[in-house]
Amino acid sequence: MKITEHIANANGKTLFSFELLPPVKGSGIQGIFNSIEPLMEFKPPFIDVTSSREDLVYKEKSNGLLERVVYRKRPGTVAVCAAIMNRFKVDAVPHLICGGFTKEETEYALIDLQFLGIDNVLVLRGDARKTDPGFIPTPGGHMYATDLLKQVTDMNNGVYLHEYHDSSHKTNFCIGVAGYPEKHFESPNLNTDFKHLKKKIDDGANFIVTQMFYDNNKYFDFVNRCRENGINVPIIPGLKPLTTAKQLTVLPKIFHIDIPEDLSNAVSGCKNDKEVKEVGIEFMINQCKELVKFGVPVLHFYTMGNPEPTKRIAQAIF
Repeated sequence: MKITEHIANANGKTLFSFELLPPVKGSGIQGIFNSIEPLMEFKPPFIDVTSSREDLVYKEKSNGLLERVVYRKRPGTVAVCAAIMNRFKVDAVPHLICGGFTKEETEYALIDLQFLGIDNVLVLRGDARKTDPGFIPTPGGHMYATDLLKQVTDMNNGVYLHEYHDSSHKTNFCIGVAGYPEKHFESPNLNTDFKHLKKKIDDGANFIVTQMFYDNNKYFDFVNRCRENGINVPIIPGLKPLTTAKQLTVLPKIFHIDIPEDLSNAVSGCKNDKEVKEVGIEFMINQCKELVKFGVPVLHFYTMGNPEPTKRIAQAIF
């Protein structure tokens, strides 16, 4: 079922969902199942599965020269989605990213997803590799999420890369895109950010999932600005509880977000990470209660493979 249909069928009730990472290579699918099972009591209608691009390492050869080696350290998102749907009978939402994939590889993945009965995708540009100064597209791949979005909408219209239009072989994906309540870090200003987001909606995106945030007013302002700009699709807030003191500096650096002063002061006063986790969970419970009161369609949690904090929050909300 499409995410937009899940939201419509909820009749205004806030739903619960979460995102997880495929395990690192060498790990089995049971690890994924173990991170999902504690959260199934809250009846998530869908579960997001991230995708990661290839990375690079440089290894010294016997002649002293460096050899560039490309590798992937996580299994394919398509396979993980299929395993989740088979085991838990919920919709899986794979992330599609530009980096690491050619247009042909993306088309093959979309064909596989359609074959498996996966109705939703989240279209993202993806992150730069650790060794690159900025995002570098894969040769033969897409530079921007808008280009990737167009490929998906083309297939929804029966248009494939190397064939003429064939209306009998249309895909039917419900397409999500990312939104940034605190502005995408590469955008020069918020107005430009909204123009890019509006273009994605005009080009066929059906829902928005936001970057994590800790100040609800920024989400509320973002939603209001979206509506003022003619963006009327569901806007799903992305959430992640603080669990370690280190995250006070790591999260703003990686995700370009602000931590409210009252939360940072509370974390700074903790003696250890056990206390930090309690502070983070309590803060997010209050944050979620306010979001539910506002009428958000879904509370979507970035679990990072650790279901316990999210479970405690969900128990207080649902």
